[in-house]
Amino acid sequence: MTSQSERTGAAGPAAPTERSATEPRPLGEIRRWPRSFTDRLNAPLPGIGMLARLARTGQFRPSARTLEEIPELPYEPGPLPAAGPATVAVTWAGHASWVLRIGGLTVLTDPLWSRRILGTPARVTPVGVRWEDLPPVDAVVVSHNHYDHLDRPTLKRLPRTTPLFVPAGLARWCRRRGFTRVTELDWWEAAELPAPGGPVRFDFVPAHHWSKRTLTDTCRSLWGGWVLTDGAGRRVYFAGDTGYGHFFEEIGRRLPGIALALLPIGAYSPRWMLGPVHMDPEQAVRACGDVGARRMAPMHFGTFLLSSEPPLEPLRRVRAAWERTGRPRAELWDLPVGASRVL
Repeated sequence: MTSQSERTGAAGPAAPTERSATEPRPLGEIRRWPRSFTDRLNAPLPGIGMLARLARTGQFRPSARTLEEIPELPYEPGPLPAAGPATVAVTWAGHASWVLRIGGLTVLTDPLWSRRILGTPARVTPVGVRWEDLPPVDAVVVSHNHYDHLDRPTLKRLPRTTPLFVPAGLARWCRRRGFTRVTELDWWEAAELPAPGGPVRFDFVPAHHWSKRTLTDTCRSLWGGWVLTDGAGRRVYFAGDTGYGHFFEEIGRRLPGIALALLPIGAYSPRWMLGPVHMDPEQAVRACGDVGARRMAPMHFGTFLLSSEPPLEPLRRVRAAWERTGRPRAELWDLPVGASRVL
């Protein structure tokens, strides 16, 4: 399948209007969307033949031998750093969940505090931040609706007035569960949230992925990443879940000066099946360069065993790939689960 982004030569719909390029959309806006976003796919979804091959080759999970690596997965929970309006700080809670402090706000990315999600084994490392240790949550960003990124039990812990920023087509799901401040965006659109350090801007950017929660809602909502910009212009890019694509360079052009890129490096094997939708560690390092990010923090590994690579392999490979670039080692923030870093 040829995606709309490939047809237009840009990562997403045709060139955005001046409004969507420069002006934030209203918070909580009620919008109508196409019934399906399948035209945004960059590759066909797995069919019966591919799933049969996966079952035949036994490549669902890591081998029993490599599971011995699980106790070595880095896990070092610590207190959240103090963070005022002039501070940008990140704490990795595990998988794609970050506690992001920016502009005086506390923002959660793809919050997943559950021990288990539908269809997968339980997490192999505990959540890095206890829920009761979180400061008041000012906003949540969601990359897409897969169960390991949109976790209903975790969202139920939040006040229903918490601002949610979600992909196009997902607001209805959130509103049906009582959330009253839901903003849904298409690729290259943005919204702003007032903050002590000046408005924080939330730009929704493309990804190579897909969406599905039930048997009947495949690609009924969009998927993507988020670039958050504080009042001083400092930017953090949360890529969500994505394969590698030319859109990374476009993100760097449209939103220059990214200080930190939170990029997925796991759930990539076997490549013949997962290559279009999950980057491997080498591609993640390349994507960091494409977006022009000063620093990279790996994620989406070492929490849930979703594919067949050994548990520690993503971390070993991303460190080796980073070293080959010649970039300073200090700019790779390969944090243990629960650890924090301040810009």
